[in-house]
Amino acid sequence: MVPAALLVLAVLGMPLVTLFRYSFNRFVPGQGMAEAFTWANYQRFFSDPYFINVLGTTVQMAVLCTVLSLILAFPVAYFLARTQSKYKSLLIILTVFPLLVGNVVRAAGWMALLGNNGFVNTILIGVGILDTPVKILYTPTAVVIGIVAVVLPFMILTLQSVIESIDRSIEEAALNLGAGPFTVFRRVTFPLSLPGVLAGTVLVGILCMNAYATPVLLGGPQFKMMAPALYDQMIRANNWPFGAALAFVLMVATVLLTIASTLALKRRTARDQ
Repeated sequence: MVPAALLVLAVLGMPLVTLFRYSFNRFVPGQGMAEAFTWANYQRFFSDPYFINVLGTTVQMAVLCTVLSLILAFPVAYFLARTQSKYKSLLIILTVFPLLVGNVVRAAGWMALLGNNGFVNTILIGVGILDTPVKILYTPTAVVIGIVAVVLPFMILTLQSVIESIDRSIEEAALNLGAGPFTVFRRVTFPLSLPGVLAGTVLVGILCMNAYATPVLLGGPQFKMMAPALYDQMIRANNWPFGAALAFVLMVATVLLTIASTLALKRRTARDQ
């Protein structure tokens, strides 16, 4: 494992160390980055209500999209895990297929669907539900739809693999002892699938926190999350020190949310056991 560990350290660790050092440099307008050691970039972030609001929006969107993904993915994952259909492999391939399409292409597709003259508004007006188009594109709702669509396959596949490992006879025993389907799910299936819930929540939460293409294309210029704000500072403003500070604030926030969700689900697992 040593060669692989060294490779990971070189490819991932060293750039992070370099970026962390950049976050303590100074930005000189017209000149770029100047060597220094100052906390000014982090102080600017935590003293600026705009960036605090951007971080809050990012956390809210990540939590909301993760919860929605879990709710939408569980029935699909359960069906894929329990189905005896000869088309099961095809269904799994169809679940994986969206991952073969880039996020930018998928976001462009949602733009065509959710625009004022898009497919959704055309259908709603055509059937008489609406008289005028409703604004969906360039709203937080469009961003939620786009992010959930991106991360849903990850959640489905993670849950499906864990649910498949649950012995079906345990659910049948609960049914034979008088439990209804909802009780079986609440008292048997869901507690036993918590390892998959934990893994899927962590994976999807990280992806949601670091979403870039979807918020930019579906949220519009007025909607900001941390990844687009970071890009603006580094590429457009050429302010690498502050952009590096934003990157590490985002990283720390992601790690803290991951730890919090992991501890919460582990407590639930221990209580059920």
